Amino acid sequence: MGEYNHTIDAKGRLIIPARFRDELGDHFVVTRGMGSCLSIYPMKYWERMVEKISTLPVTDKKVRDFKRYIVSAATECELDKMGRILLPQSLRRFAGLSKEVVLVGQLELIEIWDKDMWDKEQKPFEDPECLDDMWEGLGI
Repeated sequence: MGEYNHTIDAKGRLIIPARFRDELGDHFVVTRGMGSCLSIYPMKYWERMVEKISTLPVTDKKVRDFKRYIVSAATECELDKMGRILLPQSLRRFAGLSKEVVLVGQLELIEIWDKDMWDKEQKPFEDPECLDDMWEGLGI
């Protein structure tokens, strides 16, 4: 859980907030996310997703496209001594990441958003009625 503002340095390294590090463990996966962001998966969740994907029929074009989208971009990462990861240029470009980013806890994964894009994504939720409708629609 949580939302943290950080910066990507000139070499493409990003500090992972201390609060997230314990959950991520030694190795984890970064890949394209849903929308204009990146997703960081702790290995246990990544392995579950890979297991599920592996059971899907390869004859289904949607399955092949999804695998190409998520799996082909996946990169296994580990934290350096300063709690940073190196984000590949291809993933930074995909998510439009500039210097300022927001890391967003999403229960089983963490999203990395460009700060301007995150602010744009959050704009509709400034209207309290939008949130009421969302809660009701989800049955929460």
